[in-house]
Amino acid sequence: MSQTDPIADMLLRMRNAQMAMKDTVEIPHSRIKGEIASILRREGYIRDFIVEDGVPPRKTLRVYLKYAADRKPVIQGIRRDSKSGCRLYVRATEIPRVLSGMGLSILSTSSGVLSDRDARKRRVGGELICSIW
Repeated sequence: MSQTDPIADMLLRMRNAQMAMKDTVEIPHSRIKGEIASILRREGYIRDFIVEDGVPPRKTLRVYLKYAADRKPVIQGIRRDSKSGCRLYVRATEIPRVLSGMGLSILSTSSGVLSDRDARKRRVGGELICSIW
């Protein structure tokens, strides 16, 4: 099955799994998806993730979703900013603040995949991948 935007597919699977109150979601693995999941874990939006070996050469990224005490999802909203038809690039001074700093933007920079806070600290811009709140 051909996918035109695998990152958008990852974000959509996570949003749908949280709407269905699932504990985990399985996503086809790639390096950039693993780095996005690592940022989400570090920032506290997911509990954990692991990379599982599947039928070679396929690997699966299993993401353990995080909920509050009342089973309310930690991720309230997730949006793909840069799309395959229209890439969105920002300078270090133009990186948007999601919900006045309460949310998170993820960027693909020359220094790797970074959160908006890390990119501002390093003073690097890049492609704005997604926003999470």
